[in-house]
Amino acid sequence: MSRLQIKALKYWVEFFDDLQNIKGRANNTVLAYRRDLEMYVEFISLKKDISQFSYFLNKKKLSTRSQARVISSVRSYFRFCENQGEKAPELRSLKLPKVTVTLPKALSFEDFQILLKSSQVENDSKTIRNQTLLILLFGLGCRVSELINVNLYDFNQSDASLIVTGKGNKQRLLPLIDSVLNQVNLYLKNSRASLAKKKEDALLVNNRGNRLSRVDVWRWLKTWALKSNLDIDSVSPHKFRHGCATALLNSGTDLRSIQILLGHSSLQTTQIYTSVSNKQEEKELNTHHPLAKEN
Repeated sequence: MSRLQIKALKYWVEFFDDLQNIKGRANNTVLAYRRDLEMYVEFISLKKDISQFSYFLNKKKLSTRSQARVISSVRSYFRFCENQGEKAPELRSLKLPKVTVTLPKALSFEDFQILLKSSQVENDSKTIRNQTLLILLFGLGCRVSELINVNLYDFNQSDASLIVTGKGNKQRLLPLIDSVLNQVNLYLKNSRASLAKKKEDALLVNNRGNRLSRVDVWRWLKTWALKSNLDIDSVSPHKFRHGCATALLNSGTDLRSIQILLGHSSLQTTQIYTSVSNKQEEKELNTHHPLAKEN
């Protein structure tokens, strides 16, 4: 924290203390707020009018979505200032840009099966570990940050469930269907002991026996995608999440259940998958409906 930040933003320390210790925001979220506010500090050091902030962000070559995130973070800071009794006219001056909502790209079940096969290696223990990772990502729809932080004691075999900790340190209990439960049991029985270091608590471990990291997951997915000639851009941890949600919706699962599974705080966030599902239905109709052939 620099003197410039303290001088420019009076409640810098209090704001971040509130985010982390009162609201319980995740470390990655707090760091994102910090980067956004540092960008605002850079802007006000130029002594330009607040109306020029969007132009400043444009010059930084930020996408519309990124600009909206930065402005939202700055607005959150000024809203905090007002709660402390300070006047913050900037709150009314900063307007969010219109963001076009894009449909999430989902990993198809066919591509998931291809990756599952490509994750096989010479070492049987590592193959089981690799496939357990993929099956948990696709079977639970959890974020990769949630999955890599799961510990052994978060798995309950008798209840067939797994506890994950999401945004804001909120925990949720995820049920394991039989195929996922069987895979986890296979991994614990025949794989983990030979891979993990003795005092490692993590459920999933890397080749060094330590807790799996986001970098490990991204690197492995890229390797398996290249091995199977899949488009690298179509394979990412988050696309597993979208694939799980879309598959559940297409099978008739209600939105509320999907919301709880994914850990969305708002049902509106989950509703975007109805658009994905509708697009798939449209594609199926155009492909298979007899009237489509009349064109």
